[in-house]
Amino acid sequence: MGDYHWTTSLSSTTENGIIIRGYNLIELIGVVPFPSVLYLLFTGELPEPEIARLIDALMVASIDHGAGAPSVLAARTTASGGAPLGAAAAAGLLTLNKFHGAAVEDSMEAIQKVYDLAGGQKDELDHAADKLVAEWRQVGRRIAGFGHRQHKKLDPRLERLFELARNAGVSGLYLESAQAIVRALKRSTGKEFPINIDGATAAILCEIKFPPSLSNALFMVARLTGILAHANEEINRMTPMRRIDPVDHGYDGPSDRKLPETN
Repeated sequence: MGDYHWTTSLSSTTENGIIIRGYNLIELIGVVPFPSVLYLLFTGELPEPEIARLIDALMVASIDHGAGAPSVLAARTTASGGAPLGAAAAAGLLTLNKFHGAAVEDSMEAIQKVYDLAGGQKDELDHAADKLVAEWRQVGRRIAGFGHRQHKKLDPRLERLFELARNAGVSGLYLESAQAIVRALKRSTGKEFPINIDGATAAILCEIKFPPSLSNALFMVARLTGILAHANEEINRMTPMRRIDPVDHGYDGPSDRKLPETN
């Protein structure tokens, strides 16, 4: 390996090529989809085809959530002030935090805790979830991944994600643990706190043993795409220094379109 000041296990570049986790980047190009190479960089291994499709689905589900999201408003405001695309996108990225878009890791912690308290036993999940909710409420800690300010009853993205998870053989006690937290929150508060996109992502990532420390990053990579698109539109379509209303805005893009049929 040589005598170096420091080393990395991620990648290596030479005059003749680029290596990503041991794979020749040239051989990956055009063969392995971007989400699978992301998974490779984050975990060290290429995913199985079913898991690759699931990672892709999670990223598509998180790619954009409208012009009123705090990260988009931050990016548009920065762009409206004259900042270039990269700076505007960075402002949006910095807005992602525990209440908006960066709650997956905390949600994974809660779901893992319920799983551990239940000892991996399905019939103990409700008791474990009740204990978690009581303990976290006592110390004033919010349970991330549950409840949504807009999708108050059901996030429309979730059934499709859970369907894909089932098809991939990813449907176990971590997903059951997340549902147990929903029930425990209802018993504790009397209110409905359905699983949101962060909680669904967290449960699925727990099932596939994805590194919790990089779970928020998966969301950030996906959402940065939407942030960049909004920042670009602000720069190229809107007037500078405008007052950006966070609620009073509409959509004037293409009307409902059907996906082209595939064989």
